[in-house]
Amino acid sequence: MTPQDEIIIFGLSLSSSWGNGHATTFRALLRGLHAEGRRVLFLERRQPWYLDNQDLPDPDFCDLEFYDDIAQVTVRHADRLARAGAVIVGSYVPDGQALIDALHRMPLRQLCFYDIDTPVTLDMLARGDEQHLARRQVPLFDCYLSFSGGRVLDRLRDDWGARNPVALYCSVDADAYRPMDVPTRWDLGYLGTYSPDRQPGLDALLVEPARRLPQMRFVVAGSMFPGDIDWPDNVDRIDHLPPERHAEFYNAQRFTLNITRAAMRALGWSPSVRLFEAAACGTPIISDRWPGLSDLLPEGRAITVADTTAEVVAALSGNDATAMAARARAIILGGHTGRARARDLIDALARQPHLTAGA
Repeated sequence: MTPQDEIIIFGLSLSSSWGNGHATTFRALLRGLHAEGRRVLFLERRQPWYLDNQDLPDPDFCDLEFYDDIAQVTVRHADRLARAGAVIVGSYVPDGQALIDALHRMPLRQLCFYDIDTPVTLDMLARGDEQHLARRQVPLFDCYLSFSGGRVLDRLRDDWGARNPVALYCSVDADAYRPMDVPTRWDLGYLGTYSPDRQPGLDALLVEPARRLPQMRFVVAGSMFPGDIDWPDNVDRIDHLPPERHAEFYNAQRFTLNITRAAMRALGWSPSVRLFEAAACGTPIISDRWPGLSDLLPEGRAITVADTTAEVVAALSGNDATAMAARARAIILGGHTGRARARDLIDALARQPHLTAGA
């Protein structure tokens, strides 16, 4: 392996999945890169919240290092950064603006941005909120890797000046997420960190169906939910579910629910990692509606799309959805595993014109 085969990533977190979806996304991608013969150095800013809640402190598929100071880490790894085939900064990295500026001044082969929150990022930039990326920095990257695809890529190029926007969706570790022989505990479940703009959808598509179907069991797993939410008695709560328990969680549900943040619904083409994980487990999915969803999982054939409480109640009370779940699983395993996504990334980096980041 040559130094050019190495990829260096500055990301929000790899070591802890508490309160963020980035760790799960990075883990599947990095395992895929490892399987494809690429060496990865993941650099994570030391933060008390994640350090106190680590569920993967020592990964076996990449090098993981923690840092406290941008100047210190860029000096310590200056030679390695310069030799690497690509340096990638993820969204929501603490002090992201300063880090990007520091890296852009260095003689790197490629400087890329991996936006795991593209619609949220663009919404923030439109409001002048530049906490992890400045508007002026969008054109600096040799490649802008986006969690969202479709028309979002056109907006990145035409409205924000991204030079080479490329879709790099989430993915799933097919070895970890698969059908399992476990008892069915819940009729409908949801896995996700609390978000104010997702809560109305959760209320309409899970909480209210639970009230209308008291004979059924429901579950919501995820951290940061306010203590004053009035959960029905037939809704179980799990405060945090580590990734190693996700597959069993999906397999224990008759249906699982996908709820999308408002900015992602508005722009579309932003599939959550929940879709990939649940489909790989063979669990039927009910989702809110947004542009591009049927491009991934055709509505009525591989996924149930619900706009109202009544539609969720009908799905839970209706026919068996095993055939739809099987189609969804085939689609995801056919092109959306961590290894498939790693190949997508390798191909995207190979296609770039290798512009000099520091020029």
